[in-house]
Amino acid sequence: MEQFLIEALQEYGYIILFLWSVMEGELGLVMAGTMVHTGHMNMGLAIFIAGLGGFVGDQIYFYIGRYNKRFIHKYLHKHRRKFAIAHLLLKKYGWPIIFIQRYLYGFRTIIPMSIGLTRYSAKKFAFINFISAQVWAAITIVLAYIFGEQILKLLEFAKEHWYFAIPVAVAILFAVTYGFKRLENSILKSREERRVANRDNR
Repeated sequence: MEQFLIEALQEYGYIILFLWSVMEGELGLVMAGTMVHTGHMNMGLAIFIAGLGGFVGDQIYFYIGRYNKRFIHKYLHKHRRKFAIAHLLLKKYGWPIIFIQRYLYGFRTIIPMSIGLTRYSAKKFAFINFISAQVWAAITIVLAYIFGEQILKLLEFAKEHWYFAIPVAVAILFAVTYGFKRLENSILKSREERRVANRDNR
């Protein structure tokens, strides 16, 4: 199975990288960076394809927000809290949030859809989104390339000591999720405090 996966990555690596980037996730970019390190991928091509995939993915979410209101209303009902936070971030930071959202766990799909719901220029979003996706791909792949040897050693260790690696991975995921939940609560609390202050000043 492992040999099959390696051969598939070597033969269809760029296609897999593109699809993985469309669906979001830095793991595919880290994979690409390590394959550049081992000589199985070209750095420039990997960055461009990963960035193109990230761009396409966010464009899809943007146009879902703009033209598929029925889906958004259903999605909004389940993720009302995240949409509220995305709206606040967009209002506070403006276009730079298109760059920031790629690094916000849990908001990669929400923010493009939220922007699509507004009257924000589709051409401006596409331009910023393309630059943002290429920067995101370049940073992640180059870092994975630089630390390729350490990543390969870590993967080898995880394969041999899976009983130790699994709980560590779960703990890291829990810590990241908890951290972003705290951030969400802080943003919503700040909004509520401003609302109360504005009401008292009237």
